[in-house]
Amino acid sequence: MYSDQYQAFLQRLKAARRAAGLTQRDVATCLNVPQSYVSKCESGERRIDVIELTKFAELYQQSLDYFAYGHNDAADSQKRD
Repeated sequence: MYSDQYQAFLQRLKAARRAAGLTQRDVATCLNVPQSYVSKCESGERRIDVIELTKFAELYQQSLDYFAYGHNDAADSQKRD
């Protein structure tokens, strides 16, 4: 059983992919990994290290803060300006 915080992270990972208009297969092709890798990352079967998360973040055009905390500091800063 995963913590609520980790469950929220997994939901953000999947939501970011969908918001980017990508399928798991698309992501797998871009990252040069099997589609099952992406599926396991999103389901929590495979833990993601910070290097891997950075690759997802760049592909999805999201900040690491978005995945960790649910907000994008860069976007939030622009809204305040």
